[in-house]
Amino acid sequence: MRIKDARFVVSNSKVAQCPKSPLPEFAFIGRSNVGKSSLINMLCARKRLAKTSGRPGKTQLINHFLINHNWHLVDLPGYGYARVSKKEKKEFQRYITDYFLERKQMVNAFVLIDIRHEPQPIDLAFMEWMGTKELPFSIVFTKADKLSQNKIESTVQKYLDTLLAGVWEEVPPNFITSSSSGLGRDELLGYIEKLL
Repeated sequence: MRIKDARFVVSNSKVAQCPKSPLPEFAFIGRSNVGKSSLINMLCARKRLAKTSGRPGKTQLINHFLINHNWHLVDLPGYGYARVSKKEKKEFQRYITDYFLERKQMVNAFVLIDIRHEPQPIDLAFMEWMGTKELPFSIVFTKADKLSQNKIESTVQKYLDTLLAGVWEEVPPNFITSSSSGLGRDELLGYIEKLL
């Protein structure tokens, strides 16, 4: 897939105020500081489409971007660490949950995982929740440029083995990416195109 047009549409804290458009949506979510904005910018070949920040937890709203006039990329707030109050965290959690349970346009969620870290309980719990709700998702390993090829393979295998040792009969589709090198861009866009 070639992205010819990518534009910001709207930010919301309420699912009811999301675009009324019936266009398919692909949601991107992960722990704070996983490199979500950088990945979105890399996929869309736009340097400043999604705002990047050195401060974790910067995305605090549901952000819709219109891609090629025929689908929405949805940037969701990160879960986990963010320098916000407990009340604000609860708010984020509520509208992330509302988004997934109410948004019928959502075709697939991409759950971002920092490849440099061991499997984190918060990521595993989130994916388990997605599974119990029968919500389609894929795993996107980010920051692969920080590791050697051997380390990438062993880390991904360890992660997938952890999933299979838990509640999963088979692992979801997974992708290895790097925002700085562009690794995984064609595979991810090809997957979206296939689902469209």
